[in-house]
Amino acid sequence: MNSKYLIFGATGSIGSNLAEQLKKSGHENIHLIGRNSNEVKKISENLGCTYTVADVLEDQFIEKIKADADDVIGIAYCIGSIDLKPIRMVSENDFNKCMKLNLYSAFDVIKGYQESLKKNKGSVVLFSTVAAQRGFTNHSIIGSTKAAIEGLTVSLAAELAPNIRVNCIAPSLTKSKIAQPILKNIPIAEGIAKAHPLKRIGEGKDAAAMAKFLLTEESSWITGQIIGVDGGRSSLN
Repeated sequence: MNSKYLIFGATGSIGSNLAEQLKKSGHENIHLIGRNSNEVKKISENLGCTYTVADVLEDQFIEKIKADADDVIGIAYCIGSIDLKPIRMVSENDFNKCMKLNLYSAFDVIKGYQESLKKNKGSVVLFSTVAAQRGFTNHSIIGSTKAAIEGLTVSLAAELAPNIRVNCIAPSLTKSKIAQPILKNIPIAEGIAKAHPLKRIGEGKDAAAMAKFLLTEESSWITGQIIGVDGGRSSLN
């Protein structure tokens, strides 16, 4: 099978775990996308995957990826950011940069691969955050941006059915490189863990397991869903 599963943000905690889980479940057709050439190359060599070094903030990034992988069966856009500021410090540029990274480039990817996904009856997995539905201090940038991702999910799921499934995972804080500045403070990390009914911080493998399920035929009757992988934080006190 030549059709690929594309994993954007493949060097991150969720993306790298997703690649590993797909590989372990017997999927050989995995293509990784990351902007750090050394990191994405190392992961691809360990797993025996193809890869492209690309930055979704740059122009023509889709054409660069298509030169390496033009036929796809699934796309996981595991790219995110943690943009935390009080409203008095938030600028329009903060929103523009966050929207470009999280929303606009995800939309461009889906649009660019729409015909291939349609042909293969493919699946798209996007990523939101628990903060899109729960109110947290200093989360106005990322909370509203990820809420837009959730709106995009349900809109495209309706528009692209029945040939393309579109779902979204909304994690809580996960151990990762971008979360390290927060989690390196032990008292803060412990306090965040206690705020979850399951009393721990998420790990990349947690959201990756759901992403693998949603990408593959195991979830063939699921579309338009926003699924929390958040230790219960979105719905339990």
